[in-house]
Amino acid sequence: MRASKKLLCVFLALLAGCHAHQPSSNARKDVDAIKAKYSSWKHAFEARDFRGIMAIYSPDVLAYGVVPPLQFNGADAYRQDYEAFLGRFKGPVRITIPHVHVEQSGAVAYAFGLEHLRGTTTSGKAVDMWLRFTDGWKRQDGQWLIEHEHLSVPIDMTTEKARLDLTP
Repeated sequence: MRASKKLLCVFLALLAGCHAHQPSSNARKDVDAIKAKYSSWKHAFEARDFRGIMAIYSPDVLAYGVVPPLQFNGADAYRQDYEAFLGRFKGPVRITIPHVHVEQSGAVAYAFGLEHLRGTTTSGKAVDMWLRFTDGWKRQDGQWLIEHEHLSVPIDMTTEKARLDLTP
């Protein structure tokens, strides 16, 4: 009988723990709002709408991009990077984000996933590459904004060169 009570207590504790981890409807709305921001950003990126691109970033964002410098401090510096990056392409630049994983608690969240970038440079070179991203979000005045962004590509440790040919 005693073992049965212990087993029942363990089961109830596990059940309570699992229930406590289920997202509330408010948390689900926050996650959905963050995912919607990625969709808006994608459309702005493809349209080269820099105001729309920067709408997801905090004014004091700290970003680690895939091109120098080592980091971008603030939205103004990051906007200049976007302008220079997109200026290297002629014609349309397409980006696909097949899946964004978002975890949120209170006024902070993080998101990560892969981005597929395609376009043609001004010199005529076709670009077809995958990037990794991780974003730290913070709710500020009721709005979700990225405080930190980290973009990366894998490198080949033998050649010390970026591997832009990898696909998921």
